[in-house]
Amino acid sequence: MIVMKFGGSSVANAERIRYVTGIVKPLLDQKPVLVLSAMGDTTDHLLEAADQALKGMVSIEKIENLHKQTIKDLGLDAQVLQEVDALLSELKSLLVGISLIKELTNRTKDYLVSFGERLSIRIAASYFRTAGIKAKALDAWDAGFRSDANYSQAEVLSEAWESIAKTLIPLVDSGVLPVVTGFIAKDPQGNITTLGRGGSDLTATIIGAACKAQEVQVWKDVDGILTADPRLVKTARPVEVVTYEEAAELAYFGAQVLHPRSMQPCMATGTTVRVKNSYNPAAPGTRIVSKLDGQTGPVRAITSKKNVTLVDIVSSRMLGQYGFLAGVFEAFSAHKISVDMVATSEVSISLTLDAAHDLGALKRDLEKIASVTIKEKKAIITIIGDVRRSSEILERAFGVCSTLGVQVQMISQGASKVNISFIVDDAEAPQVVQGLHRAFFEA
Repeated sequence: MIVMKFGGSSVANAERIRYVTGIVKPLLDQKPVLVLSAMGDTTDHLLEAADQALKGMVSIEKIENLHKQTIKDLGLDAQVLQEVDALLSELKSLLVGISLIKELTNRTKDYLVSFGERLSIRIAASYFRTAGIKAKALDAWDAGFRSDANYSQAEVLSEAWESIAKTLIPLVDSGVLPVVTGFIAKDPQGNITTLGRGGSDLTATIIGAACKAQEVQVWKDVDGILTADPRLVKTARPVEVVTYEEAAELAYFGAQVLHPRSMQPCMATGTTVRVKNSYNPAAPGTRIVSKLDGQTGPVRAITSKKNVTLVDIVSSRMLGQYGFLAGVFEAFSAHKISVDMVATSEVSISLTLDAAHDLGALKRDLEKIASVTIKEKKAIITIIGDVRRSSEILERAFGVCSTLGVQVQMISQGASKVNISFIVDDAEAPQVVQGLHRAFFEA
C-alpha cells in the first residue's frame, strides 16, 4: 500500500483533477489510498463566508460556483450533484445560524471549514469512477479517525490507529481506491474537529503509519525539498534524501516542507515519506527516512526565516546563580510568547522570537531582573546537515559571511545535532543564503 496526499492546488479545478487522475491510475497496482485537501482557495472562501455571516450577510456563491462548475466541466452524473447540493444546503444553514447568533466558536469554525474537504473528495471520487477506477469517497471519521475535542488543534486518539487500519486495508485489498478527507476528524461526542497546521499531511502520515504502508507520498508544487529557496537561489536543486530530524528542522526554520507535527506518526514507525511534485510527476522527489545510508555531503540544505526579533538579556546577578533562567522563561510563558533559538553565557541570554508580538509588557517584566535589548528586523539562517562536521561547516559559513562583510549576531547549534543557526540583519539574509549555497553546493 502507498498513501498519496494531494493539496488544494493539486485539485483546484477540473483540469487539475484530471491531471491527478493521470498520476494515480498507473499506480493502482501499488494499492493507493488518497488523501485530499479542499479545492483551491475553498477554505479561505469558507472563512470569508463566516465573517460575512457575522455581519448578517449569508452567501456561498464563490464556493457553490467553483464546485458546480467543476462538476459540469468534468461531465459528472446527477448523483454527485445531489451529494454536493446536500452539503451546500447544510453549509448555508450553518451560516444562517452564525448570522443569527452572531458568534463563531472554534467548534463551529471546525464544522464550517470541514465542508471544503467533504466537497472535494466526492467530486474527485466521482471523476475517478468515470475514468474506470473503483473509487470510494470517505469522510475521515468513516475511515476510523477519532480525535480529542481540542477544536482547531485536535489530536488523533491513539485507539483510532487500529480502526483506520481495519477500515482501509480491506478496502484496498478488494481493489477499491479510498479517497479520504484530509485535515478533519470527529471527537467522541461526534463533533467535527480539525487537526490544525499540516492537518492534511498529518491525515496521510497517520494512515501510512497505521496501515504499515510502503510509502507516504505528499504531492506539492515543488520537486521535493530543495537545497535552498528557489526564489533566492536560482540554482537550488532537489535533495535526494533527508532524515525526519533534518526535515523537521527545515520546516521550523522557514522551508515550505512538511509541518514537523505531520511527520511524527511516520517517525514512530519508520515509514518512508516522499515529497513529490504534482506538476512534474516524473521527478523522483525527496525521500524522508529514519537514517541515511552511505556518504553524503556535510550540508543537506540552507534556509532562512526573516522578520525575526532578537532579545538580549544581560545580568551580572546571573553569575553562579540558580533560578535565573527559570525566571526568564516564566516571563515568556506568562505572556504566551514562544522562543525559537536560544544561546546562553554565564551572564547573558540571547533568544529569537517571531516579530508578531507586542513585547512592551514582557520587557518591563524582564527588566526587573536584567537589562534587556530588543533588536528587530533580523533573520535566522539555518544550515541543515551533518553537525559531526560542524568545524568544517562553520569554517566555510563564517568565511562566506566575512567575505560578504556580514556580522553574525548570534549562533546556536540545535540539540538535534542536525542544524547550525545564526542571526544576521534581514536585509543581508538573501546574499548570505546565496553565498552559502555557492560554497556548499556549487564550489
